[in-house]
Amino acid sequence: MSEQNTRTGQWLMIVIMMIFSLQDVITRHLTGHYPVVMVVMLRFWFFGSFAVALTARKPGGIRAALATRRPALQAFRGLLVVVQICLSGWSFAKLGLIQTHAVMICGPLLIAALSGPVLGEKVGWRRWAAIAVGGIGVLIILSPGSTVFSVWSLVPLACAFLWSVYVLATRFVARDDNTETSFFWTGVAGALGMTLPGLWFWQPMTGADWGWMLALCCTSVAGHWLLIRAYDLAEASALQPLTYLQLVFIAVLGVAIYHEVLRPNVVIGAVIVVTAGLFTLWRQQVRARAARLAGLRAVAAALPDQL
Repeated sequence: MSEQNTRTGQWLMIVIMMIFSLQDVITRHLTGHYPVVMVVMLRFWFFGSFAVALTARKPGGIRAALATRRPALQAFRGLLVVVQICLSGWSFAKLGLIQTHAVMICGPLLIAALSGPVLGEKVGWRRWAAIAVGGIGVLIILSPGSTVFSVWSLVPLACAFLWSVYVLATRFVARDDNTETSFFWTGVAGALGMTLPGLWFWQPMTGADWGWMLALCCTSVAGHWLLIRAYDLAEASALQPLTYLQLVFIAVLGVAIYHEVLRPNVVIGAVIVVTAGLFTLWRQQVRARAARLAGLRAVAAALPDQL
């Protein structure tokens, strides 16, 4: 990939993090007035409709998108992500944006920890040490021994875990299915999975909040579409560190709009988790470069024998 494409992808990722931050601000507003499952249902009705319309225009159409070797796992991914979004919505309403995201940023560490048993990838002692340090940072954020700790503080941790499983499942199905297929299954399975609970808890929505709901749907689709575009332009190793910018944007918006407080333990813990996460990403890049170099050396060593 060219340097220009990488830079474009990185700028896109910054915009994406801003969009996702605005999306969470809107989600907090809506989930403070309406049932979370209803909000997520409407969001995924829009997402699923967009996925169907987009897929229908591709070569092979919907039939090609449905053709997957792992339909159960693809459907599981869609259900997993809607459960994760529901939990994050409840967490926004109970704990606020900053506290929720400060814990959820441990997601890359959980992905690194689970990539071994799930995908069979090798995780060295350095990355395990970084994961342990990140765990200490999460404990500092949660402050389980303090008087302000509540069970709700564990919800964003569950969100991070479910998101990690979703990412690993996505990487697993990517071995056989293309991006369009996974995008289609995520939208449709999520919409179908949320329909029954969403309709069960349906409440009338005001005209102004329908406007916010439309904004939420648009930011969701725009963010995911741009995310796919960013990963088409640049390698994941160049983009993943920028995902931590979302915590910065969330902190600014949480303080400015909802008057949330940046508690010292949250700031200290978040810095530790982000540092550990960046280290694991760096070690992953080092190992990937070493593997590519070893492969090139093996090819070069085999050439004299073939000539």
